[in-house]
Amino acid sequence: LFLLSSGSLEVVCKLPNIQKVSLTTNGLVLSRLLTELVEAGLNGLNISLDSLVEQKFEFLTRRKGWTNVWNSVVLAEKLFSPLKLNCVVMRGVNDDELCDFVQLTRMMNLDVRFIEFMPFSGNKWSQRKFFPYSEMLGMIQRVFPELVKLSDTLDSTSKAYKIPGYVGQIGFITSMSKNFCSSCTRLRITADGNLKTCLHGASEVSLRDAIRQGKTEQELCQLISDAVKAKKAAHAGMLNIEAEKNRPMILIGHERPRHGIHFLSLAPKPEKIERRQLHTSVSSLKTFSHLDTSGKAVMVDIGAKPSTNRVAHARSTVVLSPEIIDLISKNLMKKGDVLTVAQIAGIMAAKRTAGLIPLCHNIALSDVKVDHELDSNSTSVHFFSTVQCCAQTGAEMEALTAVAVAALCLYDMCKAISKSIVITDIKLLHKKGGKSDF
Repeated sequence: LFLLSSGSLEVVCKLPNIQKVSLTTNGLVLSRLLTELVEAGLNGLNISLDSLVEQKFEFLTRRKGWTNVWNSVVLAEKLFSPLKLNCVVMRGVNDDELCDFVQLTRMMNLDVRFIEFMPFSGNKWSQRKFFPYSEMLGMIQRVFPELVKLSDTLDSTSKAYKIPGYVGQIGFITSMSKNFCSSCTRLRITADGNLKTCLHGASEVSLRDAIRQGKTEQELCQLISDAVKAKKAAHAGMLNIEAEKNRPMILIGHERPRHGIHFLSLAPKPEKIERRQLHTSVSSLKTFSHLDTSGKAVMVDIGAKPSTNRVAHARSTVVLSPEIIDLISKNLMKKGDVLTVAQIAGIMAAKRTAGLIPLCHNIALSDVKVDHELDSNSTSVHFFSTVQCCAQTGAEMEALTAVAVAALCLYDMCKAISKSIVITDIKLLHKKGGKSDF
């Protein structure tokens, strides 16, 4: 977020009682911003790097840029003591590089942290690729038998080790095989205002909505306290986590605004209207595919494009009242099974997207799925869509339309009980196929 939003780091550093500000980054654009970030108050840095092999890096990240990341590591190592390097270890993918990463600590002041592969939506986690801490440690000890265990602080997330005589050290983050829940002090506030009490859990509590509703500081503290107390012990339900929807770390942040558009958003109180401007450069406006050279809207000609397999995933959230959540969970709504009706509405809407969006192509869909997740903690219902097709253009609009209409349908069936229902966070989560993946 700090690398994408101008001035955000300075704002955080000016907050009272903030003593340490750390940043986790993929390092792609870090080198040209690092000096400025340090001057602004950044005093901790984690760089994610899962491979020291350029071709493997491109396979894992689906982009070029290994040299940029390594240049960031070399520069940052001189500015931070130590610089933390995060490496997610996957069996059959990069487990053969463990000792190469350890060797980096011989001359560089690095804290290389090997992270067990954790399941998140879209990262294709499987037990087959899971490489536990015990195997990592054994592999390293066979090559470096002199490796010694260091003492860890009570709230440390990493099990620290060091080779005597080496400048840096290594560590293991063992969230899967040896959880550290009893000493965990981490709470995460997402860029869209949700409190996430556990990285493994999909449950989130909306602080943004509570603040917009005018909750007092005492009420907010109670909301946070209740959320922490409701946190599952020791990652309860771990065996089912592969099948659960849980947004990854990269989505806990916020997407960069991409288009020069002004938005007027209506706050909970109608008299409060907020104006937002999303910035872009003039050159990037020329890349809008639905504009001709004169700036007029046109339908994109896809006649020459080949048909390929495509899939898109989207999400929407409906914030309800506790009363409605209770009625839905007990299936006591007067209109019946409202969630199933909303799901069907979403599927029907996906098939009619071209009739709703003026410049959207009419494509034959091979599969449409709309699922829901009821979150009692945040009194919300999340809709998730998956749309597949073999076509000359993607199914993103169909996926977005599905979750949007599902949310509207639920709103319609619940509005008699409450007028404070909010539909929010309609977004594309992933797409695959075509010119690029997202």
